[in-house]
Amino acid sequence: MSGAVFGRSYPFRGADEDSASAKEDSSSYGEALRIILDRCIPLVVLGRKNLSNPWLPKSFRELYQATLVFQEHMTKAYEGEKRAMMRNDKLDNNLMTSLVRASQANIDRKGSTTGTHGEGLTEQEVYGNVFVYNFAGHDATANSLAIGICLLATRPDIQDWIAEEINAVLTGVESKESSYEAAFPRLPRCLAVVFETVRLYTAVAIAKSTGSSPQPLKLGTSTVLIPKNTFIIPNYSALHTHPRYWGHDSLEFEPSRWIIPDPHRSTTNDSQPSSPHPVEHFKEPPARNSPFVGWSGGARSCPGRKFAQVEFVGLLVGLFRDFKVKPVPLKGEDDGMARARLLDQIRVDTGMRLLLQMLHPERAVLEWRRR
Repeated sequence: MSGAVFGRSYPFRGADEDSASAKEDSSSYGEALRIILDRCIPLVVLGRKNLSNPWLPKSFRELYQATLVFQEHMTKAYEGEKRAMMRNDKLDNNLMTSLVRASQANIDRKGSTTGTHGEGLTEQEVYGNVFVYNFAGHDATANSLAIGICLLATRPDIQDWIAEEINAVLTGVESKESSYEAAFPRLPRCLAVVFETVRLYTAVAIAKSTGSSPQPLKLGTSTVLIPKNTFIIPNYSALHTHPRYWGHDSLEFEPSRWIIPDPHRSTTNDSQPSSPHPVEHFKEPPARNSPFVGWSGGARSCPGRKFAQVEFVGLLVGLFRDFKVKPVPLKGEDDGMARARLLDQIRVDTGMRLLLQMLHPERAVLEWRRR
């Protein structure tokens, strides 16, 4: 995430590798972001300035310090990119660079970064976009990944299905050496898993506004005029599971619904010449009047949509090319009973905590085995 946003990467550290002192250290960008994401509700409710009051809990004051560190990191990155642009240095292709270019367009036209009607972005708008990308790109994707992996753990047949595709596409190529251009367009089954996960468990219920004027809404042969400045949150669950659009199995996890097979073409897996892998196509949702709005829709759909899809598919490739996963059975359970219990947990124990997520993921104990 930090590489895509700032062009700077940090080593991965798992939760079990965090020391007690490191978890409370908000002096680095990574730790600051972690604290902000973990405790974002007090930040939204109280506002940043109020968090520094000495009578508030220690965790709130730590959250305040984390916001200062994150702001400082954004400011340094922003000013550094501006200086590099002024020197005509070669800039990396990351989000901050793109936003700085947009902010410079505003400066060129208005002579300052404080205007509100320029064509570029103000400095505060740059900071706002960076935070939204970090928040949405981290928590929303992580929650969907957790649910998706658990859903796959209940369906060994789908694991084999995507593993077949992964190994056919990456025959003779190490996963870490594969390229986006060569591999991603040829992994429709993996992308189907992403879309099916988001269809059943949409991470963010995005509100839409009618804006400064009333907007017409067509309902069959009738038209309803919605007043101006009205916020509307669509019923994502109903839309994404309506049998009219998704068939009799609309409540089931079936990624194959997103695949269009091509019976006239196939590409052979060189390592298994007797098992040709069919050329398949991903079934894109319609651009207009779509029953799928997992990343919202229209001109203001989620700007991180593609990033999330590529990130999710990349993880599937890294995991399921050589491994398979299953829930660990409890005493007296066989594998089938364990899968049924996990599926029931996903359905019952998934809820909203600002975003849709598994409320007790620690109860979903999984076992990974090499194929």
